[in-house]
Amino acid sequence: MLDSDLAELYGVETRVLNQAIKRNMDRFPSSFMFQLNEDEWAALISQSVISDGGRGGRRKFPYVFGEHGILMLSSEIK
Repeated sequence: MLDSDLAELYGVETRVLNQAIKRNMDRFPSSFMFQLNEDEWAALISQSVISDGGRGGRRKFPYVFGEHGILMLSSEIK
């Protein structure tokens, strides 16, 4: 799941969610979460209904969470 989708689910802004991740990066190993690179993000945009960010879109590539990462994140977001 993308960080923006999880932020919406938890009722917080994406930047707040990402700040919580950065403060606790050691709790999120690569098997729990990773950040998309430019090619992966471009492929995701071209395959789905995600805006291209022409008006105030993302400045950084999104984080993607697996099942365990989502569970860990839920303990960080209160």
